[in-house]
Amino acid sequence: MCGIAGTLSLGKPLQETERAIVRDMTGMLRHRGPDSQRLLADDRGALGGARLRITDLSEAAELPMASENGDLWLTYNGAVTNFRGLSGQFGLAGRRPLRTRSDAEVVMRLYEELGDSFLSRLSGHFAFCLYDRGRGRALVVRDFYGLRPLFYLVHGGRLHFASEIKALLEVQGWDRRLDHDALWHFFSLAYMPGRRTPFAGIQELPAGHLLEVDLRSGVFTEKQYSALNYEPDPEMTEEAAAAGLRSRLLGAVERNLAVDVPAGLTLSGGLDTSGILGLAKELGLSRGLHTFSVVMEEPSFDESRYQKIMVDFARPIHHEVRVGPRDVLDCLFSTIAHLDEPSGDGAAAPSFLLAREARKHVSVLLSGEGGDEVFNAYETHRAFRARRLYRELAPLWARRALGAAAQKLPVSCSKLSFDFLAKRFTEGAELGVPEAHLFWRHVLTEEAKLGMLSCAVPERTTAELFRDFYDALPYPDELTRLSHLDLWHYFVDDLMVKNDRSIMAHSVETRFPYMERDVVDFASRIPAGLKLKGFRGRYIQKRALQGLLPPVILRRSNMGLEMPHSLWFFREFRELAERYFSRAHVERSGLLRYPAVAGLWQDHLARRRDNGRPLWCILNFLIWFDMFVYEGNYKQYLQHGPGSGAAQA
Repeated sequence: MCGIAGTLSLGKPLQETERAIVRDMTGMLRHRGPDSQRLLADDRGALGGARLRITDLSEAAELPMASENGDLWLTYNGAVTNFRGLSGQFGLAGRRPLRTRSDAEVVMRLYEELGDSFLSRLSGHFAFCLYDRGRGRALVVRDFYGLRPLFYLVHGGRLHFASEIKALLEVQGWDRRLDHDALWHFFSLAYMPGRRTPFAGIQELPAGHLLEVDLRSGVFTEKQYSALNYEPDPEMTEEAAAAGLRSRLLGAVERNLAVDVPAGLTLSGGLDTSGILGLAKELGLSRGLHTFSVVMEEPSFDESRYQKIMVDFARPIHHEVRVGPRDVLDCLFSTIAHLDEPSGDGAAAPSFLLAREARKHVSVLLSGEGGDEVFNAYETHRAFRARRLYRELAPLWARRALGAAAQKLPVSCSKLSFDFLAKRFTEGAELGVPEAHLFWRHVLTEEAKLGMLSCAVPERTTAELFRDFYDALPYPDELTRLSHLDLWHYFVDDLMVKNDRSIMAHSVETRFPYMERDVVDFASRIPAGLKLKGFRGRYIQKRALQGLLPPVILRRSNMGLEMPHSLWFFREFRELAERYFSRAHVERSGLLRYPAVAGLWQDHLARRRDNGRPLWCILNFLIWFDMFVYEGNYKQYLQHGPGSGAAQA
C-alpha cells in the first residue's frame, strides 16, 4: 500500500516549481507510505510515491519505479495479488531476470509484454499511473471494484492526480467552490455518489476506469476497461456452487496473506470476517494471525460474544479495541481530516481507533468488506423479498393501517430497533424497487432536504439517480440489479472511503478476499436464489463455509459495525453537538438552514424521533466545512506516521 500523486502536462513543459508541488502532494500522503517518499520527473510528467513496504522490503522495490532503460515509470498504490501467477504464466523471469520480488515490477513488465490488455489479467486492489516516456503517453488506472481511491483535477493545462483529495489541495489557483449537487445527495445517502466529491473541480475516477493521456497532443480520454457483469448459470447446482466458492475463497485468503510483513484481520464476529478466519485456520495460518475486534460500549451494539467464540475456535493472536463515546470524541477531528469529505458512516471513527491499535502489531489487515454485496446479505435485500409478499397479501387499506400504527410506536435508539424497522419498512414498501431500497437506508427525504438546504435542487433527485442506474442494468432479476447498485454506490462510495482513509491514516493496508476477481466472477454466475434462498440470507456462502466455522456463527444474522450516536447525542456528544448546531456554525456553512437543523435536534432530544443518523451527518459536515473550507486547518489533525499523535479540537 502506498500513496500516489502526480502531474501530467497537457501543454507546456513542467517547471521546477510544479515538480516541487508534486513533492508537497506526496508529502501530504506520507501516512499512506511512511517508509519512503520519492519523485521521478521530466518536462512532461512528475510522479510521486509514498511507500509502505509490504512485498519485497528492499530498496530495489522503491516507488515510483523505473524500467531498466528508463522508458517506463510507475507510481503505484495497492497490490496485484495474482502477480506471482501472472509472472509465471507469461514467463517474465525467463525472458529477462526480474530485479525485485514486487508486484509493481510485474505490472510494468506485463505492460511491456501485452500492452494495455494486461489490465484484464489483474486481480487485487490498485491505483497507479504508468508513464510510457518512449511513446509519450500515460495511463492513470483504478481497479475493477474501486478498492483503492484515485482523484484527479484538471487545471492550467495540467492533469493532477492523487490517492487523496488533500494532496490535490496543494495545487494552487483552481476554483474551490463546493459541489452542491454532491452535498444534496450526501444528506440522503451519508456519502458522495459516483465521481462527485465535495469540490466541484475534483473528480474521483470511477471503478474499472482509466485515463489515457496523450502527452504529445495534450488530450486525455476516460475509458471503462472493465465492467461488472452478472451472468447467472441456471444449470449450476448447489453442490457445485458451494465447492467452487470454497476453493476460490481459500485461494483468495492465501494470496492476500502472502506478504513479507506481519498481517492481521478485522474480526467483527459476523460471518464475513469469521469466514476469513475459518479459512485461514483451514490453511494452517490462523495461529500466526493477529485479529482485532471493536467492542462497543453499548449492549445492543456489542458483538464481543461472537468474537470470543471465533478466538477460542481459531486461536489467533487477539486484540480487543474498546470504543466508548470519549474515545470517538478524542479521534473524531483526526478521522474527518483523513476522510477528506463529509461521511455519515458510523463505523469510520471505530475503524480509525482499531487501525491505531493494529499498527502496533501489523502492516496488513484483511477485511470482510464485499461479502454483503457479493452474497446479497443486506437486510434490505430480505426486505425486498418481504415487500413483494406484503404488497401481494395485504390490501392497500390494511397496509395504510399498519403504516399508521408503526408511526405511533415509541422511539427506541437501540440498534435496528423494532420501531425503526417497522416505520422504515411499511413506508418504503409502497415505493418502487430501487426507491424502496434507497428509502430503507436514507438519511433525509427529498422533502426534508428542501427544508434544510439552501442550495439549488439538482436536476435529478437522489431517488432518480438510483432509478436511472437500476433501469439501465440489463438483468431481468431485480435482486441482481440491487446487488449491482449496492456494489457501484454503497460499497465504493461509502465503505471503501471509510475503509481506505480511516485505516490508511495509520499506515495499515487493508485487503479484501471477497473482492478477488475469481471470487466475484464466480459469485456472479451463482443464481440469486442460492444467495438469498427464500428469506435465508448468505445461503450459499454458509454452505461453502460449513465445517470451517462453529455452528453458532453460521446461524447468526447480520449486524454490521455501527456506532450508537443516537444514544450518545443525549449524553457525551451533546456538548459538541450544541456547539456545532448553533446558529453561527450552521449559517456560516452557507448551505444549511438553522431552523431545520434546530428542529431535528430538538425532536431528537425530546425523543419524538430518532434523528441520530441525520444529526451525525450534519455534525460531520459542519466539522468538515470548518476544517477544509472556513478555517482551512485540516493539516493540524493529520497523523504523520506510525504511532504519531494528532492535535485535537
